[in-house]
Formats: sequence, C-alpha cells, structure tokens
Amino acid sequence: MNESSDKLKQAIITYFRGVKTEWGKITWPEKNQVVVETCFVVAIVFVFTVFIYVVDILFNAMLAKF
Repeated sequence: MNESSDKLKQAIITYFRGVKTEWGKITWPEKNQVVVETCFVVAIVFVFTVFIYVVDILFNAMLAKF
C-alpha cells in the first residue's frame, strides 16, 4: 500500500512540475490586443442578437397571419 501511495505522490509531483514548465512557455497577448478582440466579440454578438430578434419578429408576423 505504501509503494502505490509513493508512486501516486511522485506522479502528482511530476505532473505539477510539467505544468510549471509549460506555464513558463505561454505567450500572453498584449493589453491592446485583448481590448480590440473583446470589442470585436461584443460587436459580433450584438449584431447577431439584433439579426435573430428581427428574424423572430418577421416569423411572428408571418405566423400571426395564419
């Protein structure tokens, strides 16, 4: 039982050492890039929301005639 516990502990330690190594390789975007891309995402979501709303109004108008 103790040997399997030691293997598990060593596997966990190895995993977190690997995570620490990979974390150092991350290239974070600049603040300006994050702001610009966030604005694009918000704008696209807004446009699609308005489009779906207009389509919903049109379908409701068409179905109300029947």
